[in-house]
Amino acid sequence: MTTLPLVFEAPRRGMPPSHLADLSRAQRREAVAALGLPAFRADQLSRQYFGRLRADPAEMSDLPAGVREQLREALLPPLVTPVTEQTCDGGRTRKTLWSGHDGVRAESVLMGYPDRATVCVSSQVGCGMACPFCATGQGGLRRNLSCAEIVEQVRQAAAAARDGALGEPTRLSNVVFMGMGEPLANYRRVVDAVRRITEPAPDGLGISARGVTVSTVGLVPAINKLAGEGLAVTLAVSLHTPDDELRDTLVPVNSRWKVSEVLSAARRYADATGRRVSIEYALIRDVNDQPWRAEKLGKLLRERLTTRLVHVNLIPLNPTPGSEWDASPLPVQEEFVDRVRAAGVACTVRDTRGREIAAACGQLAADS
Repeated sequence: MTTLPLVFEAPRRGMPPSHLADLSRAQRREAVAALGLPAFRADQLSRQYFGRLRADPAEMSDLPAGVREQLREALLPPLVTPVTEQTCDGGRTRKTLWSGHDGVRAESVLMGYPDRATVCVSSQVGCGMACPFCATGQGGLRRNLSCAEIVEQVRQAAAAARDGALGEPTRLSNVVFMGMGEPLANYRRVVDAVRRITEPAPDGLGISARGVTVSTVGLVPAINKLAGEGLAVTLAVSLHTPDDELRDTLVPVNSRWKVSEVLSAARRYADATGRRVSIEYALIRDVNDQPWRAEKLGKLLRERLTTRLVHVNLIPLNPTPGSEWDASPLPVQEEFVDRVRAAGVACTVRDTRGREIAAACGQLAADS
């Protein structure tokens, strides 16, 4: 059994230099003033970065040419550089491998649908939660990503979608924190990034909070804290089984916070925000796909969260190198869905995208 540290966040080793997206509006104006420039230059930078999705001061014609390099060095240092891009699903799924300033690597996935464009972003380089069916978790944790490194994944995805990378120009509408890492183990930076993503331009990217999902394996104190942040984002809880005995193995953090505690925290979040909680459930052949577990899951969610406040998102297990586990057969999956629904709980199967390029849920494992 993996022993987890008593702190949520990894050390700051290798963290990048400060960036415009790390700062609040007031802090940006202070930073510009400290350079001896008028505070309104910060507002110009913000309009360019968040509103026009530009990060190169050389392209910002409303800034005097003589201060552009100074502002680049102080507030817009390059943070994440694309190394490779892979596509599948007819170009509607694009996985990007990013390199940080220190050479560590993480991945994000941009996906186009008929009614929306979604980017799945990473919050850490690797992951310390050690879930055995997840490629990211098996690689361990290298470091947290900064607020700006997270926002940069979103900004660049938004610019790519706008410029037709998914086939035709479209607006990025959804951001899911379901890439590499446990978002709530990098709590402060993730919350700050959510604020930058959802604040209206020029202070942020202006994406609706209802289009943002933050996932967690169940860090109860962090869920409770998130409930008080005033952020109406969707909380997704990676439960994967309703019983503690199996969850201790599938999600090692369960040795600290049991299923009942996780669901109680999820209920507090739902009550505080009015948002329905998504229960993520990776369906694994002969491991957690038994009919009795579906019935137990439905009953537990009905009692703990009520049917109004919960939705089960069933995920056919995606293959990872060296894994002995596989997805459940389709008839087993269909019976599982039926039994959860019979308890009065909404249950749908996630549309699996990106398996061919190892971009699906649980497959991200950048060589870092």
